[in-house]
Amino acid sequence: MKPQTLAQGAEAIIYKIDNKIVKDRIPKNYRIPEIDNKLRKGRTKSEAKIISKLQKIIPVPRLLAMPGSERMIHMQFIDGEKLSENLENLDYKKISKLIGKNIALMHDNDIIHGDLTTSNMIYVEKEDKVYFIDFGLAFHSAKIEDKAVDLHLLQQALEAKHFTIEKECLKQILVEYEKKSKQGKLVLERIKVIESRGRYKDKY
Repeated sequence: MKPQTLAQGAEAIIYKIDNKIVKDRIPKNYRIPEIDNKLRKGRTKSEAKIISKLQKIIPVPRLLAMPGSERMIHMQFIDGEKLSENLENLDYKKISKLIGKNIALMHDNDIIHGDLTTSNMIYVEKEDKVYFIDFGLAFHSAKIEDKAVDLHLLQQALEAKHFTIEKECLKQILVEYEKKSKQGKLVLERIKVIESRGRYKDKY
């Protein structure tokens, strides 16, 4: 079967072949080849390790194999509703609670997604689960600040993409996050500090 390109960004091409997803990191011609290969190999292995760890914690695509090449990850294809396109047409309050729970469990294992937007979330109705995808910017951190920034970026993404429902979605996400996360209260308090820094910057 011919590969179907699903997305292409600055860092990687995502395509579907048969019933799997392949993420192929693009070579950078401006880099020395040896350095480029080392960087791509390191980032690919790091992302695969994070996905492998999260498979036991929250819904994420199943790794079909640990990366053998320096640049490719082979994953399960998740057949569901991409939330960036369909959140308003679904039970967004219930889905927001699932999102909040996922983030809480992920953060309690000191994993920061780095790109928490609804473009990286897929709802599978028959399982009643929200799958998180694309961990290219993910990293390990136990810092309250990093966890708060992760959530704050999601807040900004909701405001930009889902402004008609963002307040209700954010409320459900944060309530569930505080309920499920061991550090929930501390993280939510830090979000307020981050927001106040942003308002100060806008003012001056």
